[in-house]
Order: sequence, then C-alpha cells, then structure tokens
Amino acid sequence: MGDGTRVWAFAHIMDGAVIGRDCNIGDHAFIESGVHVGDRVTIKNGVMLFRGASVADDVFIGPGVIFTNDKHPRSPRMPEAAARYKCDANWLAPTVVRRGATIGARAVILPGLTIGVYAVVGAAAVVTRDVADHRLVLGNPARAVGWMCVCGFPLREPWTCRQCRRPYEVRNDQLALMD
Repeated sequence: MGDGTRVWAFAHIMDGAVIGRDCNIGDHAFIESGVHVGDRVTIKNGVMLFRGASVADDVFIGPGVIFTNDKHPRSPRMPEAAARYKCDANWLAPTVVRRGATIGARAVILPGLTIGVYAVVGAAAVVTRDVADHRLVLGNPARAVGWMCVCGFPLREPWTCRQCRRPYEVRNDQLALMD
C-alpha cells in the first residue's frame, strides 16, 4: 500500500493486492488478491474489485461498482468445473481501467474489458464491451452516447470544453486533443 493512502472502516484488502499512493478506499470495499490499483485512485463504498482487475492512476470508482472476472462462472467446488479452476489461464479474464476514467455508482463491468483513458461509465450501466478513450457510455447494455473532456465535463460540437476550454476534434470515431 502506497504512502498517503487511506482505507476506511470495514474495507477488506486481501494479501497480494497492490494499492498505489494517495488513494482513498471507502467503507466496505473489497479488493481481492491480484488486483493492481494505481496512484490517486478513489474507490468509494461497497466497490468489489476481483482478481485480474487493473486500475490506472487518477481513476474514480463510484459506490457499489462491481468488477467481474470470469466469463463462464461455476463454483470451483463443483466436480464438473473443478479442473478449469486449477489454472487462472483457463478462466480469468482481466479487466483494465485506464488513466483518469470514471465509473458511476452501481455500474457492473463484465470480465475481460478495457475502460479507456478519461472515459466515463454512467451510473448503473452494464458494460459488455470495451469503452473507447474519452467515451461516455450509459445504459444496459452500455452504449456510447457522447464524449468527455479530460476535466470530466461532457463535450458537444464544436468540441471545445465549455468548462476548461480545451479544444478537441473527432476523427475516425476517436476524440483527439488539438495541439
């Protein structure tokens, strides 16, 4: 656990989890072995991060967000499935959350996905596919509905942030900061 990180009451961080500097981990969060959390990450109350999740620097994860890690889950104690669970490569589908992304309250992130740089997943969204950089996704299943600035505000044409004034352009269905 990195310097300056704060962990609140009843949070459970298992041995083997790596937590960066200056993070804030809320009440009743659960972080399993094998999870990697970068620096300056906010993990709100009741978040569940299971093995295979990798969270980059400056990410915000809202209350009650659930990350899953198995595309075809069964109890590893069930005789018909036990052999599969003897090796992580047989079932573990890692999830990556890139720098500066925001995940809204009660969102569910299915296994094996990537949430892009500065992307925003809306509250209660169910993410079933990768989310591109700067994309805003909402709903169940989550669908792209807009673009987000680095500062966290939604963008509209002409693609200059109304909050921080950063200019962007959209090319080939990707958002790029103009020089």
